[in-house]
Amino acid sequence: MELITEKLLFIALFIFIIHSIETLAYAVRLSGARVKMIAAALSLFNIMVMVSRLANMMQQPFTGSLIDNPPKENTLEFVEAQFRILIGASTVGTAFGIILLPTFIALFSRAIIHLSEEKGSVPSLMKRILSLQYIKRSVTHFSLPKFSYLRNTKVKDIPIRLFLVNIIITAIYTIGVFAALYASLLAPERGTTAIMASGLINGMATLLLVVFIDPKLSVIADDVVNQRGSYNKLKSMSLMMVTSRLLGTLLAQVFFIWGAEYIAWFTKFIA
Repeated sequence: MELITEKLLFIALFIFIIHSIETLAYAVRLSGARVKMIAAALSLFNIMVMVSRLANMMQQPFTGSLIDNPPKENTLEFVEAQFRILIGASTVGTAFGIILLPTFIALFSRAIIHLSEEKGSVPSLMKRILSLQYIKRSVTHFSLPKFSYLRNTKVKDIPIRLFLVNIIITAIYTIGVFAALYASLLAPERGTTAIMASGLINGMATLLLVVFIDPKLSVIADDVVNQRGSYNKLKSMSLMMVTSRLLGTLLAQVFFIWGAEYIAWFTKFIA
C-alpha cells in the first residue's frame, strides 16, 4: 500500500495552512500595539483563531479516514509513518508563518486601521482587503526576516518558564488528534472512546493557552499602548512564542507514541 497518497498530501496541506495561520496570529498584537489599537487588533486575532480552529475541525474527518482502511500487515508502522509526516507538516507550516511574520505585521497594521474605518464591519473589511487594488499594494509590504529585526531584542525579556510551557502545550495540541486515532489502533476494543478523547486533549491544550499564555501577551500589549511598557519587550515575547511554538511541533514527534499509549491506557477507566 502506498505511503504517500493524494489524500495524505491534501491533509498535510490543510495542517500546513492551519499552523501557518496560528503562527501569524501572534503578529496581530504587535500590529495592534504598533498602531495603538489593541481592541480592534484582538477582534482580528479572534477571527484568525476561529478560522484556524474551524479548519482544524474540518481536517479531522479526513485524518480519521486514514485509519479506516490501513494495510493488513505492519498496520501500526504504516499509520505511524503517515501521522509523522502530518506532524512534520505542522512544523513546516509554523516555520513558514515565522518567515512571513514581518510581512504580516505590516499587513495587519493596515487591516486594523481599515477595520476601525469600517466601524468594525468584518464583511466590509474583507471586501476591501480582497480587492485587486489592495492586493497589489500589499505585495509591496513583503519582506523576509532580517537579523536587524532582532535588534533591541533582549533575552531577559523572555520568561524561560513561559517559553517551556508553550513548547509543551503546543506539542500536546499538535498530537491531540493523531495520538487519539493511533490509540484506537492500539486498543481497538475501545477505539471509539480513544478517538473521542481528541476533543478533550485539544480542549485542555486550548484552555492552558488561554489561561497561561494569552493574558500575559495581552497585558504587555496594553502596557505598550499606555506607554508603560516597551514595544521591544512585546516583540521579544512574540518572537519567543513563535520560536517555542516551532520547538513544540518538533517535540510533538517525541510525544506522539507516548501520548497514544497513554490515551489507550486511560480508556480502560472510561469504557
